[in-house]
Amino acid sequence: MSNSGYRLSFCSSFWRTMSSAFLRTLLALLLLTLILQKSDGQFEEWCIADEQTPDDELLKALNWACGKGGADCSKIQVNKPCYLPNTMRDHASYAFNNYYQKFKHIGATCYFNAAAMITDLDPSKISKKSQSHTTLFST
Repeated sequence: MSNSGYRLSFCSSFWRTMSSAFLRTLLALLLLTLILQKSDGQFEEWCIADEQTPDDELLKALNWACGKGGADCSKIQVNKPCYLPNTMRDHASYAFNNYYQKFKHIGATCYFNAAAMITDLDPSKISKKSQSHTTLFST
């Protein structure tokens, strides 16, 4: 008596199950990718401090964003995760972007009296060519 029919049936069943599991996994990954995409079809964008803006103007805009503007600036305080680099430009960029992301859905802009600009390049992934070295909140 030969077992070849049993082996063939087992192998065929095994590959059907594996193929089915693979397709389900692939379908789940595709669905997850679609869900994680921005629903409005736009690219991600950040509001950052304009490199041409003097530090005194950045400070005014930073104070507005963190005060009346309603940005959450708690993470750029001393010993907090986004405090470093401790420069006017970096802290202003954080505050501007926090404000913009928080309120753009209700019409907020990235203007800050011409101290800011929109970029589609993730600022956390860009090497900075020039940077203001004005220290903030020194102790």
